[in-house]
Amino acid sequence: MYQITDWCHHFMKLQVAPGDLCIDATMGNGHDTELLCRLADRQGTVLAFDIQEKALKATKKRLSEAGVPDNYRLILDSHSHISRYASADSVSCIVFNFGYLPGADHSLATKPKTSLEAVQQGLKLLKKDGLMSLCIYSGGDTGFQERDTLLSFLKELNPRHYLVILSSYYNRPNHPPVPVLIRKLI
Repeated sequence: MYQITDWCHHFMKLQVAPGDLCIDATMGNGHDTELLCRLADRQGTVLAFDIQEKALKATKKRLSEAGVPDNYRLILDSHSHISRYASADSVSCIVFNFGYLPGADHSLATKPKTSLEAVQQGLKLLKKDGLMSLCIYSGGDTGFQERDTLLSFLKELNPRHYLVILSSYYNRPNHPPVPVLIRKLI
């Protein structure tokens, strides 16, 4: 089955060039981090964030086994602090997967308040023509408040500054994830 991450990876591959600065704001098991490292190549830098030590260990193992360039920094910190690690208008691509770490404690999930703060900060970090990818999981353990908070915010973004593309899995039951792409226009 075609996954939301496959959809987002397609656009990441079109966006990221060697030498770019990229952020995986919710590293999880490191799938997006690995792709970003490959795309940014040796000249680029990838900052990857998670609040769980388990995620950092899993990602470090994945990156080591994958043989990606040593162009990454794994950061044990909340995605709501990403502006502490990069400058405004400097990032080519920022990736979010909201929800919980697959295979881990479902009570440790992203929250509406910190996720909104992270997206707001990320928009300032994006350079002109930068891309932000959001995979918003809802229902079950994660609830709908985070999804609704993020979508309400994104709907109000200035259309002269940002292009927001909201997609949906139209033929999938049970609250499928919502993919969102944001392009910074100025």
